Amino acid sequence: PFTDRTDYLSSMSNNLGYVLAVERLAGIDVPARGNAIRVIMAEFQRIASHCMAVGAFTNDTGAWQTPVMWSFREREKVLDLFEMTSGARLTCNYMRIGGVACDLPKDFEPAARKLLSTLPGFIDEMEGLLSANEIFLARTKKVGVLTPEMATNSSLTGPLLRGSGIPWDIRKADPYCGYEQYDFDIPIGYNGDSHDRFIVRLEEMRQSVKIIRQALDGLPGGPHSTQVPLALRPPRGEAYARVEGPRGELGYYLVSDEGPSPYRFHIRPPSFINLSALREMTVGGTVADAIVVLGSIDIVVGEIDR
Repeated sequence: PFTDRTDYLSSMSNNLGYVLAVERLAGIDVPARGNAIRVIMAEFQRIASHCMAVGAFTNDTGAWQTPVMWSFREREKVLDLFEMTSGARLTCNYMRIGGVACDLPKDFEPAARKLLSTLPGFIDEMEGLLSANEIFLARTKKVGVLTPEMATNSSLTGPLLRGSGIPWDIRKADPYCGYEQYDFDIPIGYNGDSHDRFIVRLEEMRQSVKIIRQALDGLPGGPHSTQVPLALRPPRGEAYARVEGPRGELGYYLVSDEGPSPYRFHIRPPSFINLSALREMTVGGTVADAIVVLGSIDIVVGEIDR
């Protein structure tokens, strides 16, 4: 439950990174159905998080109310699916060591497919609303430029890195939960500015829809989780596991002394690391630009508070 509350807009992804680290440390295998459900939930979480990111970002540029309300409307539909499955909307606490807390309810798949049929239209509508808007373009084009060298030297990840033209994605570079089985692309930008980061997030939502459809089409039968002792005591050692969260590489480093709780527990939060480039991205700009640049980074304060 603690992992839900760091990046509280991406609880499914945060849960997932932690359980992967424990499973690696303890040598626990996850059933195929459990992995497919994890992928479905993680990608729906990416869509919900990016809805918040692009909606709030357009608000920061002066596009008052309409885009952010559209985004919140679609995000609520994803949260309906989370509530249907886990009983909670924001801090879902759904992932478990060995799989997931419970199987998908019988109404989940038809509801998910219905949402997947409408999401591409929303994404196109959002892009069409803003792609030719002269105010939005003036506020975002060539604002907060992040060169590939700056991005890599600052250890940035996620849409911030891909917006600068570097196609790095943990789901491709270091696959987990069977991501190597899915066909999807890595969207990138070419100018490294705030506008490119906005477009990359929209395209990532399209790719998430594509992944979820594949996962639902090939959803295997069998158990959703492996039985794990309640008081799990992994062997002495250390492990690091990472996922491609909505904001970038989310990593968990664990050290076990054979006790029921980690001897050492460290999180690599993408918001905290991505924020480190803010100064370089705003030098030479205006105060108004700084608001736009900060919005384009897409931070969650729970991940930054040390």
